Amino acid sequence: MLLLDYQNLLIESQLRERLKPDATPTTLDQIVSDFDNTTFHLSTPESKSRLLISLSIKCFPQLLQYGAQSVLEREYGPYIVTPPESGYDFSVQLDLENLPSSPEERDDLVRRISLLKRNAMAAPFEQAFDEFASLSEQAKGYTSESAPQGVREGGEVRAIQYREEEAIYIKASHDRVTVIFSTIFREETDRVFAKVFLQEFVDARKRGVQNAPQVLSRDEPPLELQGMPGLKGAKGEVTYVTFVLFPRHLTPQRRDEVISHIQTFRDYFHYHIKASKAYIHSRMRRRTADFLQVLRRARPETEEAGARERKTASGRAFRVQA
Repeated sequence: MLLLDYQNLLIESQLRERLKPDATPTTLDQIVSDFDNTTFHLSTPESKSRLLISLSIKCFPQLLQYGAQSVLEREYGPYIVTPPESGYDFSVQLDLENLPSSPEERDDLVRRISLLKRNAMAAPFEQAFDEFASLSEQAKGYTSESAPQGVREGGEVRAIQYREEEAIYIKASHDRVTVIFSTIFREETDRVFAKVFLQEFVDARKRGVQNAPQVLSRDEPPLELQGMPGLKGAKGEVTYVTFVLFPRHLTPQRRDEVISHIQTFRDYFHYHIKASKAYIHSRMRRRTADFLQVLRRARPETEEAGARERKTASGRAFRVQA
């Protein structure tokens, strides 16, 4: 299966073209759309040598609650524009005449800016992973029965309403981090395809992929979301997909990769459902074309011997024997 890129390829290609040492600054005003109704705006409003990159994302106010500002400042500190461009949530500006000198530093700058959405969305995951580390440290001195209630129950559920009726829920515990995706399937065929794909995720551990996180799927809200306000979607249309991340997935060496992978799950999931439907439709069209070709070959190539076609004055055709 195809793995989707974490960065925005259009932004990356634009930046690589403009950050070349011999590139000539030109005027730019381009809007780039990404998954989940995210919008970027690349422009040169002041001068050709000052490139402004702005981000608009539906759930940005929620991301700020979970530490997005500190993550973005860590990644883009000297390039941040305050306040951001009107109509957008976050902006960075590059002075093309004052860029890092080494090619490696320029490549790193391009990579970080093309990951703007990924880094904004990473904040609640990083916060939950830090909370897991704190809870697991507190739990070391207790048994599962004697641990304080706060350690047993885990932390708060962080909700990211990144689409109108879909959300990501993240909950840290002392021994795991649970990530729950709620996703909508309007069509029955999509639900059938989704069931097949999700069963493959569930069966991965049974086939010997022991390092994979546990994956659960259900149509009702899982226990972590019981009593959670704001659960949206009609009954039967919403599927809740739960990923259980264990301590081996939450080490400092792996956390960045895990955050990048799990962020793209919803887009990856729906992309492959649509790709599978398109493949099946193409096979159906090809099979229909083959059947039509067989029928055309079965049609007599010549009329019956001696038969001629005549027409009446009204235009009706009939055959007569010679």
